[in-house]
Amino acid sequence: MGGIGVGVLARWLCKKRTMVSRPSQSEESNSPKTGTPAPAQTNGRLNLLLSSGWRQGGATDQLPQLLDPLGIHCLHARTGQEATKLVESTRVDIALIDLELPMDDTDPTRPAGPRILQLLRRLEPAPPTVVIRPAQSTRREDSRGLSEALREGAFAVLDRPLNLESMLETLRRVVRRHYSDRWPAA
Repeated sequence: MGGIGVGVLARWLCKKRTMVSRPSQSEESNSPKTGTPAPAQTNGRLNLLLSSGWRQGGATDQLPQLLDPLGIHCLHARTGQEATKLVESTRVDIALIDLELPMDDTDPTRPAGPRILQLLRRLEPAPPTVVIRPAQSTRREDSRGLSEALREGAFAVLDRPLNLESMLETLRRVVRRHYSDRWPAA
């Protein structure tokens, strides 16, 4: 994605800010056919679940301040347990899931990323999901990991180390495809 600066993407995103038509809260929460949780008060904004907040520094730390003015509310989960609670209590419109997210604070070696992907896939409607994975050491691991993530319903897979511009471009593609290229009003 060489040459496109963050400022250029931010300007493009700002041009695309128009109201997303969503059912009212009462319509959404009274709908018997969906298994989605009742939405939190978001004032017409998209909710982005960030599960990579447990890592200090990096591109995902910059997302809230870049996306909030554009109408995207970032929900942070530092463990798999926090992500599960957020998914069960809040409408998630887009999910950015780190496969190495720890299950809880007591056992940081047990990854929760695959479990969160399965949980999101069961929602009706399932939110578009971007998977963040560690760099793969072999081509075979790379292919296998990519296949597994796509089988779990991932929209895109990003490798570490993350590049902010490629992450923003991926989020732009998610909004273009799943939300008809329309951004919520701030």
